Amino acid sequence: MTIDNNINPFENYSGSSSLAKPRNIVLLLITVAVFAVIAAKMQLMGIGLLIGLFCAAIYLYILFANPIVGLYSAIPLCFILIGTGRYVKDLQVGLGMDAILILTYLALFMNRFKERINWAPANKDITYLSIIWFGYSVFQIINPEAQSMAAWFSGRGVGLYMFLLVPLTLLLINTNRKFDLFLYIWGAFSILASLKGIMQLQFGLDAAEQAWLDEGNYKTHVLFGKLRVFSFLSDAGQFGGTQAFAAVVATIYSMAIKNNRRKKLFFIAVALLGFYGMIISGTRGAISIPLAGFMTFFILRKNIKVLGFGVALLAIVFIFFRFTTIGQGNDQIRRMRTAFDPNDASLQVRLDNQKLLSRYLASRPFGGGIGHGGVKAQKYLPNAFLSQVATDSWYVLVWVEQGVVGLLLHLFILFYAVGRASYKVMFKIRDPLLKLKISALIAGMAGVMVASYGNAVLGGMPTGILIYISMAIMLNCEIFDTSEENTNPKPIHH
Repeated sequence: MTIDNNINPFENYSGSSSLAKPRNIVLLLITVAVFAVIAAKMQLMGIGLLIGLFCAAIYLYILFANPIVGLYSAIPLCFILIGTGRYVKDLQVGLGMDAILILTYLALFMNRFKERINWAPANKDITYLSIIWFGYSVFQIINPEAQSMAAWFSGRGVGLYMFLLVPLTLLLINTNRKFDLFLYIWGAFSILASLKGIMQLQFGLDAAEQAWLDEGNYKTHVLFGKLRVFSFLSDAGQFGGTQAFAAVVATIYSMAIKNNRRKKLFFIAVALLGFYGMIISGTRGAISIPLAGFMTFFILRKNIKVLGFGVALLAIVFIFFRFTTIGQGNDQIRRMRTAFDPNDASLQVRLDNQKLLSRYLASRPFGGGIGHGGVKAQKYLPNAFLSQVATDSWYVLVWVEQGVVGLLLHLFILFYAVGRASYKVMFKIRDPLLKLKISALIAGMAGVMVASYGNAVLGGMPTGILIYISMAIMLNCEIFDTSEENTNPKPIHH
């Protein structure tokens, strides 16, 4: 660069020359003195604090230089946030996700401070749907049935995270390389989650995990003396669901990998460990994710032979669980098998609860208010009717909190995303490998949608965060339909 255009000031001014200014020397000395006092007064804790501040400063520098780092950071964060609460009591873990997403938007604005941000990539139908969904969630604040603002705030993520993540993804993930990196980060933390789960199963729980069980969670996580593995996630249900989701996506995505053995082996490992994590979680409903997911994939292939083979394979799996007793001595298989029993006692209790809720909600089309449904609401409304009835299902929870109006809107958005993305894969995308990559996300999301009827999988972390990012990628898939990265639109950051 030349001195005249002065695009890169570092070519004209060195770091040492800036220290020649007395003001900068004074600031440097004051900073060093403050750090020294903190280290001396607080000793080991002070040193740890200084190291933490130093790392945070480096992270913020990288984030503001490359806003996509914030979006990628949300992925590991959504895996570990809830579990962190077991080790640090009274930690407002949910605010961590809010903070990283808001910081990413701030970095985006600062990164393009001297020029306008090109919002065109985010000008998509899914963005407007996310705005409508968030608007409906905000409307719930004035729901006449709502009694607690604190309860609404605790459940804000149901609309907020989709609203924040969809535009960010459309703006930032705009090349195949960035798409692949998203899948790599997801896969890496899925592997870590399974490995942590295996440790719990083979070596037992640590003190914080045992204390969490002793608080009352043993009722749902220790059945007949056997642990339902939960890893470092919120609970076994979320662990089983998110691992099944990752397994479906990784299995299909591995088919799209050519001439890269290490990459292929990595995603095969994600798939195998994901399926194993699903099994040891003891989450019966999670098995519907691979069943529905792979069926969706077979349909997307538009190949009668592939569809026939897939249907036959899934039929064998169904027959194995529904009509045989093979493997009944295995605790995990025995529990999974109950998911195929229409007379299961747990299922009957859920159906009875839904009848009870149906009568209550018949005159409440907007529901009882966000954060007001299920046993989690007892923290804010211990004596309210809705907090006394278990919701279990994600859709039942949405119905209870946001009414039939909210449930229909939510289902419309989900089915619209899957339907429109499926149409693009089947009739618009030309690249056969990209078809597989997008099909992987569609199949995984379809499986999660089915599983969410029995468990509150979709709305929890990390599944919900991964679903919202996936939706944006699926509905923006045309941007990846090229073999030349440099033909893609210019990224909004450098």
